[in-house]
Amino acid sequence: MGAGKGARGARRGGGRRLVVKIGSSTLTTSESKIDYAYLERLADQIARAREEGWHPVVVTSAAIACGLERLGIEKRPHDMPSLQAAASVGQSALSTAYAEAFAQRGIVTSTVLLTRRDTADRRAYLHARDTFDRLLDLGVVPIVNENDTVSVEQIRFGDNDTLAALVACLIEADLVVILSDIDGLYDANPAVHPEARLIRRVEAVGPEIMAAAGGAGSTVGSGGMATKIKAARVLMVAGIPLVVCHGRREGAIVDAARGEEVGTRFVAASRPHEITPKKLWIALGDAARGALSVDEGAKAALVAHGSSLLPVGVRAVEGRFESGDIVDIKDGSGYLFARGRAAFSSDEAALAIGRTRAQLQANRLLSSLAEKPLVHRDELVVFE
Repeated sequence: MGAGKGARGARRGGGRRLVVKIGSSTLTTSESKIDYAYLERLADQIARAREEGWHPVVVTSAAIACGLERLGIEKRPHDMPSLQAAASVGQSALSTAYAEAFAQRGIVTSTVLLTRRDTADRRAYLHARDTFDRLLDLGVVPIVNENDTVSVEQIRFGDNDTLAALVACLIEADLVVILSDIDGLYDANPAVHPEARLIRRVEAVGPEIMAAAGGAGSTVGSGGMATKIKAARVLMVAGIPLVVCHGRREGAIVDAARGEEVGTRFVAASRPHEITPKKLWIALGDAARGALSVDEGAKAALVAHGSSLLPVGVRAVEGRFESGDIVDIKDGSGYLFARGRAAFSSDEAALAIGRTRAQLQANRLLSSLAEKPLVHRDELVVFE
């Protein structure tokens, strides 16, 4: 990824780009109260980071909480119209709060609201990237949030950790800092296991790390970390380091940007495969419509050799998807290790899997599927 980082630096005159994600639990004092004193301290840290040469983007939560506060509603409602109404009121109030706090430090902010619909289409994804580039060129600090007013399950990111990773890939960030209500990744849930140890440095995200974060099959997950680890996995592929730390730690953002030991740092090592913007869009820009389970030989070919995925190496098809949809790729244990764009529909894939090219060519109904891989290497992202 060294060449990629060099290209990023040259494109914007050596400036470094920083994405800071703040969770609702960090930015609020309750489910319906914003911590404005904390917001002031956050603005101070962003100002200091700018003084040290960083170009920050803030990914924020808490629009709903801010809306409930403005509406005088103490208890968070459960019905979607009420939540989206609160988000509508709250987003305006939250944007104003950020603008006022940052303006006192001579910083201009903007509001960017996104849903998966805005990033699932590659053309829209590229337009969003161009907008971020121009805002940063102008010295603006974009304040990014999911558009909760119109988001529904089909187009939600589901969490702002994923949104932060997407924004980081969009702007080709040099660092992401996630401010959380926990000190970082532990080897067990510290709420349940007092002896749990904070993991200071992660160089690869494998099944053990996913389990420690509360992934599938875990009995010791540290609660709330799973989405952060999934974001870290993609960021590491993109060559972007991630720090997860306690948001209330004094100077957390600036210290993390300086490379000091703060929370857990996910190191972005060099990768054996080329990671293009298109592949990053595949990894984060759209929700997977299904999954393919592959055998060990196919997994080894994808991970070690950067090969395309052929039908012969696939053992099972999950879900319903069309040609061109994004699919997850799992090994025999169910561990998700890659993601790509399917060249076949799920119905076609179900008929083709386990067959060699010669077998496909010999079948008049399936012969057309012999001319291309199920997932081409240029449209495949491997997380290992």
